[in-house]
Amino acid sequence: MAKHLKLLAILLLALFTFSVSGANVFWSVNCGATDFYTDGNFISWTPDDSLVSNGLARVVQSSNSISPVLDSLRVFTSRKKNCYSTQVTKGQKLLVRASFNYGNYDRLSSPPAFDLHFDGNFWATVETTVSGVQVYEATYVTKGDAASVCVAQTNPGQFPFISALEFRSVDSEVYNLADDNRALFLIERLSFGASDTLRYPNDPYDRIWVPLSGPGAVTNKAILFNTSISDNPPSGILANAIVGASTTSSLIFATVQPSNDILYINMYFSEVLDTTETRLFRVYESSTSENRPLTATISPAFGGVNERILTNYTTNSAMNLSLIATADSDLPPLINAIEAFNISDVLTDGTDSNDVAALTLLQTTFDVLAQWSGDPCLPAPYSWDWLNCSNDATPRVTSLHLDSFDLSGSLPDISSMDALETIDLHNNSFTGTIPNYLGTLPKLKELNLANNMFSGPIPTSLSKNNKLKLTVTGNPSLCTSGKSCSSSPRSTESSSGGTTSEKKSNKMPIILGTTIPIFVLIKVVVGILVILRKKRRANNVNM
Repeated sequence: MAKHLKLLAILLLALFTFSVSGANVFWSVNCGATDFYTDGNFISWTPDDSLVSNGLARVVQSSNSISPVLDSLRVFTSRKKNCYSTQVTKGQKLLVRASFNYGNYDRLSSPPAFDLHFDGNFWATVETTVSGVQVYEATYVTKGDAASVCVAQTNPGQFPFISALEFRSVDSEVYNLADDNRALFLIERLSFGASDTLRYPNDPYDRIWVPLSGPGAVTNKAILFNTSISDNPPSGILANAIVGASTTSSLIFATVQPSNDILYINMYFSEVLDTTETRLFRVYESSTSENRPLTATISPAFGGVNERILTNYTTNSAMNLSLIATADSDLPPLINAIEAFNISDVLTDGTDSNDVAALTLLQTTFDVLAQWSGDPCLPAPYSWDWLNCSNDATPRVTSLHLDSFDLSGSLPDISSMDALETIDLHNNSFTGTIPNYLGTLPKLKELNLANNMFSGPIPTSLSKNNKLKLTVTGNPSLCTSGKSCSSSPRSTESSSGGTTSEKKSNKMPIILGTTIPIFVLIKVVVGILVILRKKRRANNVNM
């Protein structure tokens, strides 16, 4: 996570369940666990053993234990990327959080580094440590009907893992000055003057507010707060603040290092005294040579909240963010809380929707393929292991490599994947006829159907395509060149729908079937006549 903006302690310059209900998502995954767990914040954590088919469940060493959720993890030793996905509503705003606690689970004291993705976008390079947890949070508007988080191996022998994963719905008005085509990557979220972490259920979006106290920490005299602003801060973060030493000294609360990052910063202010004295101040950008105001005058309300937002903020030199009282202020400046984010690059729309629909059909038809999730092609080069993609802004799937996947049954209609150049299905158990639509794929150059159980004729659109490399060997019931689909190669059509040779071969069963009963009937008749004759002779003797 970028640390170009480091929040400071005041006056110290160097320191600065799984449940889906309607459109709302509140999903908490305890990776590597096997049992459900409810924590002290009434958050229900779902084990991931039924959510993923890949990876190995592991537990950190006891000396690195943090919590029941962060003490287990799932490590992935195969595939280019491994993903967790959940259904969402397109256009929904989500807060997604991923946590990583290496905890020396493998007893190698060699914490790995790897990439973190979401919805086909690069998120961050995770650099884990032997002890301690790394947490990454992103808030963004979804582009499709599924949200995914993936980890991808980037270095040989360094296997990616994940300890916990959280998806939360956020109201569309929250952070509404940010571009919906970009994500906000959290740098810090601090509650000044507080002593305890605040999150769900006190914050309905489960934003985690980290306490930061220091000189000037005070408790708000107000008991009830009106927080009816678009970012809907929890009232708990207004219960405490840090106040400047005097009206003539500045209150420095952040420093910004020069970088190419673009920042989004929220600041929250609430009066802590029920007084008639005035508290007036502004936010300044301060350097060694000048102070430049960034906001209009702020007059925080008692029992209420004032917010100031810096959007698209960047600097080419080191800057302090500070609060300076106006000349007519009776009281020194204060601040209750702050959120600071990096603004991402423009988010991708993902792989072509026609290709995604066809791949979904393949996954619902063949269970083994459902093990892959996340965006099929993005981010490059982390496509699914059994396909290749183009380099377009909206990538197309150009090849399917499904050989030796133990697939059986008929091949479903994937004709919408009209950018396919290679389809390799050999060494499976596909049955039925070869689909005609394969011959209509305009860019198809290679089709390998060898060693399956296809039957019937080969579509002429394939057999007569001189630009196509077609392989169909190993399909004994398939009508290939020099082999007719009929039982005898010399048969000819007859008027009754059968063939002449078939009729000749059928004559003998018919003759036998009619002759044998006649012989039986003759024997029965003869037997009856003999019996009657004997009885007649006996009667004559008696008379």
